[in-house]
Amino acid sequence: MKNPTLSALAVIVCSAVTSAASAQDVAAGKTSFNKCLACHAIGEGAKNKVGPELNGLDGRKSGTAPDYNYSDANKNSGITWNEALFKEYIKDPKAKIPGTKMAFAGIKNENEINNLWAYVSQFDKDGKIKQ
Repeated sequence: MKNPTLSALAVIVCSAVTSAASAQDVAAGKTSFNKCLACHAIGEGAKNKVGPELNGLDGRKSGTAPDYNYSDANKNSGITWNEALFKEYIKDPKAKIPGTKMAFAGIKNENEINNLWAYVSQFDKDGKIKQ
């Protein structure tokens, strides 16, 4: 009888730890996003700035945020944003999309990139947190 109870308790504890780790990643990603704030907005009410708003980035085609004047390089890149492409891009934007207007040296730290993706990818196209 004790084994099933202990097994269930272990599953609950592991789930709680995983949820806490995800929350920490998002919180760290929000802090990382401060590097992006000068040019980008995200969340409810986000508007284009020097760069496009980033709501709904996961699954969005590059160069398609409404009312943003993209470079031809971005519009013609053929990229549909996902986790792998974002992580590659954010390391060195000009290497991934030569001719992009994005003047950002990139983020090299893998943990920071993972946290940033956790933060950015949680927003749907309307700037609401996905459930």
